[in-house]
Amino acid sequence: MAEEGKDHYDVIVIGGASAGLTASLYCSRQQLKTLVITKDIGGQALLTNDIQNYPGFGEIKGFELMTKFQEQSRSYGTEFEYDEARKITKDRHGFSVETGLETYHAESLILAFGKTPRELGVPGEKEMSGRGISYCAVCDAPLYKGKKVAVIGTGPQLIEAAIYLVDIASELYILRTSTKSTGDAESVKSLEARKNVQFVDSVKVDGFEERESGISITYGKIGEHGKSSSLEVDGVFIENGYISKAGFLKGFLNLNRSNEIIIDDLCRTSVEGIFACGDVTNMPYKQVVISAGQGAVAALSAYNHIQEKRGLIPVRTDWKGIKRS
Repeated sequence: MAEEGKDHYDVIVIGGASAGLTASLYCSRQQLKTLVITKDIGGQALLTNDIQNYPGFGEIKGFELMTKFQEQSRSYGTEFEYDEARKITKDRHGFSVETGLETYHAESLILAFGKTPRELGVPGEKEMSGRGISYCAVCDAPLYKGKKVAVIGTGPQLIEAAIYLVDIASELYILRTSTKSTGDAESVKSLEARKNVQFVDSVKVDGFEERESGISITYGKIGEHGKSSSLEVDGVFIENGYISKAGFLKGFLNLNRSNEIIIDDLCRTSVEGIFACGDVTNMPYKQVVISAGQGAVAALSAYNHIQEKRGLIPVRTDWKGIKRS
């Protein structure tokens, strides 16, 4: 349906996790020329080793489920570009999306880029990201089997990562960056009973340095000035929560105080023709199944927006049988 040109689409979906992949599936099934722009596939679902609450699967790994999402969407003609959207503007086609390599055009956009791990923001972190520092225990833990590992952060996600790592690492250091105990009490108690686990509380990380055999962590204690300690490990996992990457849209469409995109019940944003779904929105419940459902809503809303612009009849369902490519 889009005008000729490899960089012109009916719909561009930004984000490749449960919301974006579902949105792209529904768009492609409606015969819309659809492009997904994403740095990777799966998003936060990759951080969950076993998803037990997605209908139709008693238990399935996050990576496996997201792979199935992508395969199904691709089978209806969805195209994928592995890059990061950096700028969105209005143009004569509808909208332009600039990435690091190309500029793409579409009549409608669906924003589904979720959230990104919150960095500690200390020296050495960016330089060693992917080279000893990871933000995904489920993804990278097997690389450190039988090795000395530190997990740093706060909140339930810190303890969840530690539970996953404890049976893989030979030594596990849990550095809590909070003065308050975090995580489920029973889980913490279980970890404290393990011989290969050591908790270090009230940590303020000062930086990371590469060592021949791994990484050196320099840290102090919250409230204690002038004192520092160091810890050498083979790998570091940072579990410091997540932040919205929608800040670059500030002033272009309406965001809340958490930089989440404000949507209505049809996933419409404050800009006509732009829809949003998943964890990047102000929907308070962050679940794979909810993101997928929102993706379907956003896609049908985008389709109807395009239909109405073209003077055609909108739809409310997707029930038709369509041959896969």
